[in-house]
Amino acid sequence: MEANTAVWLGKPYPLGATYDGYGTNFAVFSEVADKIELCLFNGSGERRVALTRGVGSVWHAYLPELGPGTLYGFRAHGPWAPQRGLRCNPNKLLIDPYAKELSGEPVWHPSMIGHEGSPEGPASPVDSGPHTLKSVVTSSYFDWGNDRKLDIPWNESIIYEAHVRGFTMRHPGIPEALRGTYAGLAHPAAVEYLRKLGVTAIELQPVHQFFHDGFLLDKGLRNYWGYHSIGYFAPHNEYSSRRRRNTVVAEFKHMVKTLHQAGIEVILDVVYNHTAEGNHDGPLLSLRGLDNPAYYRLVPDRPAYYMDYTGTGNSLNMRHPHVLQLIMDSLRYWVEEMHVDGFRFDLAATLARTMHEVDRLSAFFDLVQQDPVVSRVKLIAEPWDVGDGGYQVGNFPALWSEWNGKYRDCVRDYWRGERSALGELGYRLTGSSDLYQAHARRPHASINFITCHDGFTLRDLVSYNHKHNEANGEDNRDGESHNRSWNCGAEGPSADPEIASLRSRQQRNLMATLFLSQGVPMLLSGDEAGRTQHGNNNVYCQDNEVSWFDWENTDRDMLEFTRQLIRFYREHPVFRRRGWFQGRPVRHYETDALHDIAWFSVAGEEMAAEDWDRANANVLGVFLNGEGIATPDDHGNRIVDNTFYLMFNAHHEPKHFRLPKARWGKKWTLVMDTEHGFATAKAAATLGAGETFHLPARSLAVWQR
Repeated sequence: MEANTAVWLGKPYPLGATYDGYGTNFAVFSEVADKIELCLFNGSGERRVALTRGVGSVWHAYLPELGPGTLYGFRAHGPWAPQRGLRCNPNKLLIDPYAKELSGEPVWHPSMIGHEGSPEGPASPVDSGPHTLKSVVTSSYFDWGNDRKLDIPWNESIIYEAHVRGFTMRHPGIPEALRGTYAGLAHPAAVEYLRKLGVTAIELQPVHQFFHDGFLLDKGLRNYWGYHSIGYFAPHNEYSSRRRRNTVVAEFKHMVKTLHQAGIEVILDVVYNHTAEGNHDGPLLSLRGLDNPAYYRLVPDRPAYYMDYTGTGNSLNMRHPHVLQLIMDSLRYWVEEMHVDGFRFDLAATLARTMHEVDRLSAFFDLVQQDPVVSRVKLIAEPWDVGDGGYQVGNFPALWSEWNGKYRDCVRDYWRGERSALGELGYRLTGSSDLYQAHARRPHASINFITCHDGFTLRDLVSYNHKHNEANGEDNRDGESHNRSWNCGAEGPSADPEIASLRSRQQRNLMATLFLSQGVPMLLSGDEAGRTQHGNNNVYCQDNEVSWFDWENTDRDMLEFTRQLIRFYREHPVFRRRGWFQGRPVRHYETDALHDIAWFSVAGEEMAAEDWDRANANVLGVFLNGEGIATPDDHGNRIVDNTFYLMFNAHHEPKHFRLPKARWGKKWTLVMDTEHGFATAKAAATLGAGETFHLPARSLAVWQR
């Protein structure tokens, strides 16, 4: 609709642009501005409307007969005093922090810099309006049909970390026009792949509107990962297949609805710790121009500069009520309006900082705890940031799960053959009770992972001893500093069959360990198919074949192994218990009471304390008693799970494992070993109590009683 000349007073809440069927209410917060102008855009240029300052420093107006599709922005008049942290510059068009959709190319332009010369210099007179993103008035209508919250229990969840663009860009079954988009991820070819794989949730790398930095564009690169948000309510517009006004939100909702119909939850990777405005030399796009000292943590004695706990230039000011309101309003919007099922919080330790210290009971976590909407979805913390004291694995509140970085490091070390890893491996296999049990948390607090977007893929992890990030344009100085040797032969691709066999087995070892551990498994997209980034362990700027899923060169054997492994995991609740192991009997098996878990040496004897430190301490047997674990079948009948015996051999030589005495089980059937997989004649082998099994070097085996 075209706006008429009328401007009504409007209301200070809700913030943002709210269309009610007749007109649109606009509301934006700023304590420091002297005047806020609403800027409306159409084919004839820009129209400016002065907003009224209301209660709580919220500026607002209501424009009748103005509706969805309208482009708008704000200009903030007020003090330009960088030495006091004030950066009001009306020459810069500002994005509405509550915009539900943004229009335009999210790329850097020189006109977006707010100052001239140094960061403490005068305000720039150049108008950024022709070049910056513009906010879009949207309609909230969407036919959700019978869509509902899936509420998959944590102990039944399997998370698949993926990138909207990277997962779909090269998929041959997705029409070219839909590749790289929300519609592409909703295409039957993509959904069926996820369904057949067996995952229950897809964790999407950032889909909040983000920004491409100038220093990347100058090198012909882009901000591929998207950890540079500038709109906490708006789906990233480059992932829309249509790229027209007032269409992006509906396409995102269609994707969520389609995935839900396939039984797959949608978890968003969200970046509330910093924004794309960066440090003192960054662009003036939104929050900085509206109220810099309210939204950002400034250096106390030099407020022209920013506290940086994230390594990205700035940190949001979690001590300010309007910042907390912005984040909580955003979270509720994505749950209630967009139907997402949970969030993974990037560098979540930053959200807990009050002054400099990380406060486990900070205001943000208190708000989440009592919120009737946000507290009921899946909440995952990346439990660290780059500031002092920022590594907080195990220290988040009871409502939260965490990316367990200690699990990743321990399992990697074990399969490299590090002797010191065995004792810790016991904790990691059983849900990391040393980290979570004391705080009344359960095994699902541990999100177990071997690889994630940040680092090597699984295939590259066992194929490269050094990173190869030359294409990033930073002389290979970025990314993880090293990758300790896996003793898997020559660096990079190898035609040697022995090297290829060892690498494949190590991938299966790591994948199998992930799904034999208590806690919630998280799988990096493509690891199930042997995806490689050719040694690049930091593809944040590689929006190309380096980082995209290569569907043509899928490792079919690895994919089939992973599918069978996930199917096996889902069929046996003993591997995904709701509570902790007790280390005591759960019921009688024949005449003896057996523990819920027991640890064995290679000789088939129960482990003593000194066994964990012996010279051959990279081998381990684990007894898992399934008799106390029951699950209902499709008819409501109580089905008791099987009992299993796991053999782990990270040694560089084969080992002869002796099965335990008859009281633990008289006969055992081999389900899987990582040398042969599941579907082989060897997998049908049976052995009796006390008999030995030749377990090859660097492999594991699973036996069922």
